[in-house]
Amino acid sequence: MAWNEPGGNSNNQDPWGGRNNNGGGNGGRKGPPDLDEALRKFQDRINRLVGGKKRSGGSGGDSFGSGGGKGLLLLGVLLVGALWLYNAVYVVDEQEQAVVLRLGKYHETVGPGLNIYFPPFETKYQENVTRERAYSKQGAMLTQDENIVEVPLTVQYRITNLKDFVLNVDQPEVSLQQATDSAVRHVAGSSTMDQLLTDGREQVATSVRERLQRFLDTYATGITVTQVNIQSASAPREVQEAFDDVIRAREDEQREKNQAEAYANGVIPEARGAAQRIIEEANGYRDEVVARAQGDASRFSQLAVQYAANPQLTRERLYIETMQEVLGQSSKIMVTGQAGQNLLYLPLDKLMQNRAPAPTSAISSGAAPAASSDTAASVIRNLPQSTEPRTRESR
Repeated sequence: MAWNEPGGNSNNQDPWGGRNNNGGGNGGRKGPPDLDEALRKFQDRINRLVGGKKRSGGSGGDSFGSGGGKGLLLLGVLLVGALWLYNAVYVVDEQEQAVVLRLGKYHETVGPGLNIYFPPFETKYQENVTRERAYSKQGAMLTQDENIVEVPLTVQYRITNLKDFVLNVDQPEVSLQQATDSAVRHVAGSSTMDQLLTDGREQVATSVRERLQRFLDTYATGITVTQVNIQSASAPREVQEAFDDVIRAREDEQREKNQAEAYANGVIPEARGAAQRIIEEANGYRDEVVARAQGDASRFSQLAVQYAANPQLTRERLYIETMQEVLGQSSKIMVTGQAGQNLLYLPLDKLMQNRAPAPTSAISSGAAPAASSDTAASVIRNLPQSTEPRTRESR
């Protein structure tokens, strides 16, 4: 039931805490309260909050006096002060810095922590100076050999000098993009199409980063380029098939080179080893010949001393040793006597071939072959007796 419905509100109390009686300030009529009365009540509450005095009487037109105006003014000042303090106090994170301008002029650079500035006399610019930022772009570039190549790239950068970033350039990141276009076009115009599309991309990216950083340092933007990544560049669609053929031919060339290098790595060490072996054999032969010559010279010197002491005995000894050395290497011997006696042929090679093999038991017991011994003995018995036999080798 409504508050002003007849018979519905026995207390005749309105929503603003007043009562509707016949002696009230609204002339004793029932209905909504007067707006002036509501404003007067609100003013009284504000005066109580700010220490003012409540006005007990008077009309609504007298509610906004000097005391109420001062209270509202004070309340407004407090509200404005609270808002100003809320905006003036700020916190700088560990990864951030803030630049404060006083009356449009650089004042200071603020580090991490709780800080305060005084707007509107001061202005602050707060940025993250440790985070890596990046942007990507792609464009058609004209190469040195007059080809058009699509070059997509990504530039990574960060703010290293916040003062220069805020004050020197109006829009530093836009300047960075424009400088990137200039650097890429300059480097691409100085490179060939193969360098941009194949193994020269790393060198091109390094050249772009260096040139771009020089531009930014000249502009004093406070930005440092950390890396430039050139992604897989591609040739125009019209020549893509021909360029794929060129890439396959290049891969075949590299494979052939690798196979040739593998073959060379296998053959060259073998040749070097064989050459070293021949050198070592030659050195060994040289040492052997020199040592034998030195031994023969020493033996001759010792023999000359013995010959001077006893010539006859030395001659006989040399004769016997020489005949032993010569006949020991011959398989056929001719023996003759004096006065034209018959020539005796002694076939030692045939004797060795016709010798019967001895049993294993006889050989192990030390017994000599009987057939061979008898044959040799019969031949020796039939030799002519002579005091001075002559023996010669028959070839």
